[in-house]
Amino acid sequence: MSEQERRRIRLERQYRATIEEVWNLWTTRTGIESWWGPEGFTVTVQLLDLHVGGELKYTMTATAPEQVAFMKQAGMPLSTEVSITFTEIEPMRRLGYMSLADFVPDTPPYEVATTVSLSQEPTGVLMELTFDAMHDEQWTERAVMGHESELGRLGRILVTEA
Repeated sequence: MSEQERRRIRLERQYRATIEEVWNLWTTRTGIESWWGPEGFTVTVQLLDLHVGGELKYTMTATAPEQVAFMKQAGMPLSTEVSITFTEIEPMRRLGYMSLADFVPDTPPYEVATTVSLSQEPTGVLMELTFDAMHDEQWTERAVMGHESELGRLGRILVTEA
């Protein structure tokens, strides 16, 4: 499937927070490590070079029993090294990046584009997360579930910090 044919998925969240709080959770080592990744996974950042062309390198590790069991059953490692490349940075407004989906068994690696858009609303921050669909519906569903889970984690952190 060509890049032009790939469907884009859009998730939207409203957070009772300042745009600075949300931006910092997306763009700092401690922010990313506090919420990035679905429930049952931890993230450790090795490198964060926040500029267009810069990289975020991190390790995502399954830690909860359910996720550990799933990863083993799927024949996937418990820890995955991930590298994303920033493609767009507009402070306090937009963050774009490309990540390599190289963790799917029996599927050649391919890139996934993601964009985060933030806008200040009267009641808080409106955040839109837009990303490429995966190579098939099952993996696209998993990606949506993963993003939904991590955005829930992000929301809980913003509630405790507010």
